[in-house]
Amino acid sequence: MMQRVIVTGGAGFIGSAVVRMLVRQGVEVLNIDKLTYAGNLASVAPVANRPNYRFLKADICDAAAMARAFADFRPEGVLHLAAESHVDRSIDGPGLFLQTNVIGTYTLLEAARAYWQGLTGAARDGFRFLLISTDEVYGSLGPEGYFTERTNYDPRSPYSASKASADHLASAWFHTYGLPTLKTNCSNNYGPYHFPEKLIPLVTLNALAGRPLPIYGKGDNVRDWLYVDDHARALWLALNRGRPGETYNVGGHNERTNLQVVQAICAILDELRPRHDGRPYAGQIAFVKDRPGHDARYAIDPTKIMTELGWRPQETFDTGLRRTVQWYLDNEAWWAPLRHAAETRLGTR
Repeated sequence: MMQRVIVTGGAGFIGSAVVRMLVRQGVEVLNIDKLTYAGNLASVAPVANRPNYRFLKADICDAAAMARAFADFRPEGVLHLAAESHVDRSIDGPGLFLQTNVIGTYTLLEAARAYWQGLTGAARDGFRFLLISTDEVYGSLGPEGYFTERTNYDPRSPYSASKASADHLASAWFHTYGLPTLKTNCSNNYGPYHFPEKLIPLVTLNALAGRPLPIYGKGDNVRDWLYVDDHARALWLALNRGRPGETYNVGGHNERTNLQVVQAICAILDELRPRHDGRPYAGQIAFVKDRPGHDARYAIDPTKIMTELGWRPQETFDTGLRRTVQWYLDNEAWWAPLRHAAETRLGTR
């Protein structure tokens, strides 16, 4: 396994889970993050004082800064997670998504290529660049079937279009320049340290505050949920054991409608933190106007990463959701400062 890696976006939700896992395993990690609204160094605070952890505040669109980072740190691999990721925000302001997700990925690929071309021997042969992407690049599924690595791309939002562009760039740099890139496309992540604009933390915190629990449309959009620590393990396996040029889909086989997710959160809160008036939290559910281009269903077939790399999720949706809700109940000091930024969006991704 690699011992020195760059993680971009390591102060974000998935990135911080990767950073915490790797640093605890003894891997030397350089965390590069611009610290936008969704980046929070408190998410890596549990490992920030470890000698094998470094942090660089920088924009992945800054070519000079990226070149220096590679030259100074000399990584064996890259886990590229830095991205703008909220669909609602991409509808309001697509330009930032194109800048970060497309131009930023291009800039990072070029920095990695220049660095890799200067390597020799085993260091050059073993270098890998893993782009972490999303199942949303595949578009929308009907009531049956699954996304596979051979599913045609059909992005429907500015966010998914920008991630699809990044995916194609990574593939092009492999085929054109030989840079050993590979990609993962994941289903919806959830777990501790999730920014409060996203569905599960938003519903949990709104419920506790006695606020409406907003659900787009009829709440019948289906998502396949993946616990973030399971995803982090999959990414580490893909970086170390995956084949350059390949794509690996990562999913939890945990399909739920948005309404089912919200109802499950309410049931857990009814048990763990009952309302003062004794009424069920489900009474706070409020259906709101659907967002434009809202994909009906996502579901991933993770057979390839399971059979080729030996990955298995350790959490079911029920166990993972209970752990997640309990974490938010226990960690108000982390989420309370972030609530204002989150309240600017419905956050029902």
